[in-house]
Amino acid sequence: MPGPTQDLRRQLHERAFAQAGYFTAAQALRIGYSYQAQKYHADHGNWLRVDRGLYRLPGWPSTADDTYARWTQWSGGRAVVSHETALAVHGLSDANPARVHLTVPPGFRAADDAVVTHVDVLGDDDVDDRGAWRVTSVERTLADVAGGDASPELVNAAVADALEQRLITRKRLLRRAADLPDRAALRLERALAAIASGS
Repeated sequence: MPGPTQDLRRQLHERAFAQAGYFTAAQALRIGYSYQAQKYHADHGNWLRVDRGLYRLPGWPSTADDTYARWTQWSGGRAVVSHETALAVHGLSDANPARVHLTVPPGFRAADDAVVTHVDVLGDDDVDDRGAWRVTSVERTLADVAGGDASPELVNAAVADALEQRLITRKRLLRRAADLPDRAALRLERALAAIASGS
């Protein structure tokens, strides 16, 4: 029969396994690890301290998506990978932003030099679940990038790639554009026109 320590460890591992090995100090506290116990585990190498209030299980295998899981936990699960970073996730254009772009809900206050936050409310259709993290859908990503500061060439390339990979249809994108602010709608329409004309 497992004792209290084994039960705590099991609960923590269940939580961390669902989050690519990451967990927050607040999550550990809710499970039953006092702040003193957390310090002990971090100091003795049982947990890896990633950032203030953010830990990871040691020996967790590294993947290309680690950074997205890490920033999701940093945000308390509220951030969604978006904009140019979502383009890279979806393999659209040659986007390779220096900082991770995240869409966060209104009232989100955390900041870090490694991330760019965009405040907005996302609907369920706007988000794809990747397990330990979430990313904006292809359609939402194209709308976000078209409405932002990305170059017209990047927007055109992303739209062309999405159509070529059959991740979206021209009709769906035009329907989405009709509901967007003028700048984003115009840039998507221009991208579609450029693709249609072969330029």
